[in-house]
Amino acid sequence: MTGIPITLAPEQWQRLAAVRQAYTEAVSPYYDETLHQVIQRASVTGDIGKADIGALLMWKRLRADTPWATELMALADTEVRRATAAATTAVRDTTISRSSTAHAGRAALASLPGFRTGDALASAVLTAAAPDRMAIYDRRAHSALHALGITLSHASGRYSRYIETSDQLLAAAPAPIRNWTPRDMDTALYWLNHRTNTTAST
Repeated sequence: MTGIPITLAPEQWQRLAAVRQAYTEAVSPYYDETLHQVIQRASVTGDIGKADIGALLMWKRLRADTPWATELMALADTEVRRATAAATTAVRDTTISRSSTAHAGRAALASLPGFRTGDALASAVLTAAAPDRMAIYDRRAHSALHALGITLSHASGRYSRYIETSDQLLAAAPAPIRNWTPRDMDTALYWLNHRTNTTAST
């Protein structure tokens, strides 16, 4: 996607702003407490251990009755923290683009069970490590981009392309959207997909 500007129609920007506002009104202000607690601990330790990965798993409402969860639990917490420390250092690097740091951070997690494929849990870990720089990826946000006419390939490197897409959207956005954080953008995309599916089912 590099070098290809993203443009949305005025009504699409208005829709994004509206669904972001709707999200803040509909979702409990306490829902992200778990994420914020992990962020706080990661800011002090510079890494994320198994207990906090478990907390993020619950926050993301992902399944834990899987073979990879057993494999992850069988690893020493020091080994897990070694990988997440490398990922944390990568995504906090402000000398290169956010998409480049996202690529490096995602690669640092790839050795861990549960992080070899898929970006949902990995994006939660990376966002907890650098909350002002990273964003949450999930299939709903991906579907919302598609609904806006933005193509995001599922090929390798998807998370870094997702962050690049978010950056391009924010750079092209009118006020006040251009002042959003990447996390603001991902919640808007999430709720856009939610609202679209809710409308379609009624």
